[in-house]
Amino acid sequence: MLAITHGTIYTANNGIIYNGTIIIDNGIITAVGQDIAIPSHAGVIDASGKIITPGFIDSHTHLGIAAEAAGTARLDKNEVNSPVCPHLRAIDGIDPEDAGMSDAARAGVTSVVVTPGSENVIGGQSVALKTVGLVVDQMILREPAGLKVAFGENPIKIYLSKDRAPSTRMTVAGLIRENLVAAQNYRQKIQLGQAERDLRLEALVKVLNREIPLRAHAHAADDIMTAVRIADEFNVLLTIEHATSAHKIADELAKRGIPAIVGPSITARVKVELKDRTYTTPALLHKAGVKIALTTDHPFLPIGSLRLEAALAIKEGLPRDAALRALTIHPAEIAGIDARVGSIEPGKDGDLIIFNGDPFDIASEVEQVFINGKPVYGA
Repeated sequence: MLAITHGTIYTANNGIIYNGTIIIDNGIITAVGQDIAIPSHAGVIDASGKIITPGFIDSHTHLGIAAEAAGTARLDKNEVNSPVCPHLRAIDGIDPEDAGMSDAARAGVTSVVVTPGSENVIGGQSVALKTVGLVVDQMILREPAGLKVAFGENPIKIYLSKDRAPSTRMTVAGLIRENLVAAQNYRQKIQLGQAERDLRLEALVKVLNREIPLRAHAHAADDIMTAVRIADEFNVLLTIEHATSAHKIADELAKRGIPAIVGPSITARVKVELKDRTYTTPALLHKAGVKIALTTDHPFLPIGSLRLEAALAIKEGLPRDAALRALTIHPAEIAGIDARVGSIEPGKDGDLIIFNGDPFDIASEVEQVFINGKPVYGA
């Protein structure tokens, strides 16, 4: 049992508690508040003058499946021979000893969603997991956590070079529709007891049944609206990932309740789809009523840059409490893991960060990080 006392607690869901105490027992938060009795057998950490937040969550990464530099990691982010791979699972390609995992823990990023890359139209299934462990199966929070699809330049450029479809945005959308219709037919055969098992279509049926969302890589506003159009047509759950120009169509997302995972914003306009890149996107989406989360897209940006993404969004108008939620409870809700992580409240995992100052002042230091109530960084 662990008691963290006298800290300023940013709960993410229930405001700020000053001079507060958190009790963690067997990895689970059991009490949060002021004037809480501390069991005699609990270890005590005095957090006087410190700020405590929930562990941060990056809801779009390629941790463990993508190389940070040549020769340093395996290249498992994308299948290169087929544009339609719904049966592939990120979990089967993750190296839990990837250096990015320990970088994440040191930065206070205690949970992530690992997703296949965007070179294929349908890239495969994502997984949500903790950032500490040696066996991926023991790190899982949710699997699958969504099905990756990609719109725009990335799949087109890859398959144009191979002289294969897709070569246009129309074909990208057509392939997604074609496969969703095939899954509808497969689902009907299952209901009639006439289907042989098909791993590709099984994954798409989960989408049709609204068990998991389509996680749509989309930067440009027109590509985002194509994803929305398909989601409307098939009545499926949708998240927009990257969302570079999403501020232009914020009302369309807000009225449908479609969340946006924004970023990485700390990048040059290295391709046409990034021409509208701005640090104001999170603030504009938030103002319109869109649920937002922030991402580094690791290894595109190092996982430790997540807090910097939030600081720059605050500078451009995102309220501080909204920025905290964009790193904690909102990505947890978007990934469907909020029953366990994303806020500091009884019943949730003991995933916490102790800062020596304002979490959004980049000069502030992460002093201690806990995952499942166990220290993974700091004293």
